[in-house]
Amino acid sequence: MEVEDLTVDFVSGEETVRAVDGLSFVLAPGRAIGLVGESGSGKSTVASALLGLHRGTGARVGGAVRVGGTDVGTASDRELRALRGAVAAMVFQDPLSSLDPYYAVGDQIAEVYRVHTDASRRAARARAVEVLDRVGIPDAARRANARPHEFSGGMRQRTLIAMALACEPRLLIADEPTTALDVTVQAQILDLLHDLRGETGMGLLLVTHDVGVAAESVDEVLVMRYGREVERGPVAEVLGAPRRTYTRTLLSAVPRVDAPVTRAPGAAASSDRVAFSGRAASSDGAASSGEVASSDGVASSDGVLLEAVGLRREFRRGRRTVTAVDGVSLTVRAGETLGIVGESGSGKTTLGRMLVRLLDPTGGRLRYRGTEIGAVSEKELRPYRRELQMVFQDPVASLNPRRSVGESIADPLRAAGALDERRIVARARELLERVGLDPDRYDRYPHEFSGGQRQRVGIARALAAEPRLIVCDEPVSALDVTTQAQVVALLAELQRELGLALVFIAHDLAVVRQVSDRVAVMRDGAIVEQGTVEEVYGSPSDPYTKQLLAAVPALDPVLAAARRAARKALPAPAEKVPAA
Repeated sequence: MEVEDLTVDFVSGEETVRAVDGLSFVLAPGRAIGLVGESGSGKSTVASALLGLHRGTGARVGGAVRVGGTDVGTASDRELRALRGAVAAMVFQDPLSSLDPYYAVGDQIAEVYRVHTDASRRAARARAVEVLDRVGIPDAARRANARPHEFSGGMRQRTLIAMALACEPRLLIADEPTTALDVTVQAQILDLLHDLRGETGMGLLLVTHDVGVAAESVDEVLVMRYGREVERGPVAEVLGAPRRTYTRTLLSAVPRVDAPVTRAPGAAASSDRVAFSGRAASSDGAASSGEVASSDGVASSDGVLLEAVGLRREFRRGRRTVTAVDGVSLTVRAGETLGIVGESGSGKTTLGRMLVRLLDPTGGRLRYRGTEIGAVSEKELRPYRRELQMVFQDPVASLNPRRSVGESIADPLRAAGALDERRIVARARELLERVGLDPDRYDRYPHEFSGGQRQRVGIARALAAEPRLIVCDEPVSALDVTTQAQVVALLAELQRELGLALVFIAHDLAVVRQVSDRVAVMRDGAIVEQGTVEEVYGSPSDPYTKQLLAAVPALDPVLAAARRAARKALPAPAEKVPAA
């Protein structure tokens, strides 16, 4: 692949936005280059231009792009169809929008294979099963009959990679292929891409905002900002001794699993903090150190705000019962952060929703401030609703697109009924400012904000209810490292100032280490290990925890290679035995 002075302009009315500005690079067979940068830097726009996907969209593409000897800019539609899939294939960031919801995944892969070969239906179907097995889909022959909605996010992404690999392309363009995947699946995908390059001589263009992913996977890094090249060179050179300030800033924002713990456990829960609305322990003597005052005067002597004992949740699937959370016990103390980590499907989100009673437990006990709330009616639960809030993983899905962000933040205030409309609007504007957004954007709609800004809106909405505890469900999973660092810093600042307790659910172990006092590791609905950050990360006892830590990307390419070898040598943890 040869890219020479590539420019891409988007025209809206009289305004022209240059998304890519004079980019040039070459990718040799069997080599891998990583396009790295923040959201909005132009990475995905470059990836689309390489296969002529801007054709017919109104975008203006300049410069020259040659892939496998084909000039993408001058190629006919027929030549582009022959190029896409057979010579160069692309894996998109969002597999759900790339897969047809009506057809089995095996049929979709087989269709791609038949378009570019003379294979029979039987042979195409066999190839679909083969590549699904190659990317780690368990029981591939049976799961080939499943539809996309029956797969987890990680399995859908693996399916999309299998589809791209079906015709054995000479070039694979992967646009954020591991963004929302847990660390073990991410490691499997990165190891797979590495092995495929070695076996087939396939070239790889990897688009990512995760610098650690680039370190694991590529030979050369090209750092982008505002559509331009900032720095380029061998991966070890750029990541080990960056020359540009922006590159150094990008690297400094990357959370590291081996970084020293700087957070003082329980520091946010000290008795001299001033909490939101003055409702928690404060210096006026309302509660002594080690006690947490509640609005009804009840105090917990050990500081425990929320306690789950043997918590269980089952779902019915026809005649089958699926246990999503199986006998989980944990505590959350006032002012502390409990991190919950595990792979996709481990039960983290289901547990988080139960902790704030968005889902009803089917077994076990849940106590908040000493009161049993796990089995009470919605009417009995209502006094606690404001104190237990949740920040969701996908702010786009959790914000009403027809209401302005200000109105979404104001809704919990209106539901409380304690303020008039003028004060409600004023308070919502204060919250926007508190999370680092311009209060004058009160009347703007969610689509007018970036991903990180929408996540800040979600945090502001949770704060509107004046909570004591917030469950954050993958709040930074789809954000670039600098935006992720900003959101994490915001949560830490809010926790210090307001005395909040946080349950931080994530698949990124480095982020969880950075924000948490204690950590619980989940697998197959159960907690396999929990303890302080130092205990779990410094001397893990469970094989599954060790497997998770071994899968975390390393910024040092030499260390990344050593970890890749270690992952292959590490025995898989024992399978969970189903209950009789």
